[in-house]
Amino acid sequence: QVQLVESGGGLVQAGGSLRLSCAASGYIFSSTTMGWYRQVPGKQRELVAAIGSGGSTDYADSVKGRFTISRDNAKNTIYLQMNSLKPEDTAVYYCNCRNLPISTMARYETGYWGQGTQVTVSS
Repeated sequence: QVQLVESGGGLVQAGGSLRLSCAASGYIFSSTTMGWYRQVPGKQRELVAAIGSGGSTDYADSVKGRFTISRDNAKNTIYLQMNSLKPEDTAVYYCNCRNLPISTMARYETGYWGQGTQVTVSS
């Protein structure tokens, strides 16, 4: 059974930093594409960052230069380092995994999801 557990969310002031973690279990972690999405009430969930099994990455334009996604295959965990946070980054952040190419991450939702972790950035 695939399980994704996010952690690291919280409240931070604008300009601050947070690091999200997503611990995975129940499948071969190293062979899958992983990523972070976020959603605010009333809006569609959007891709924030993705990382392929080989380490390739993709980012939403709104977070390029501020967020960094990484993976530790030995720990079955991915991370999202978020710097220079802005109030518009406030959202629930979800971890996703799928056995598909990284190019699919921005195109459609599929695969397995974590329960989400709230990130709130105050101005």
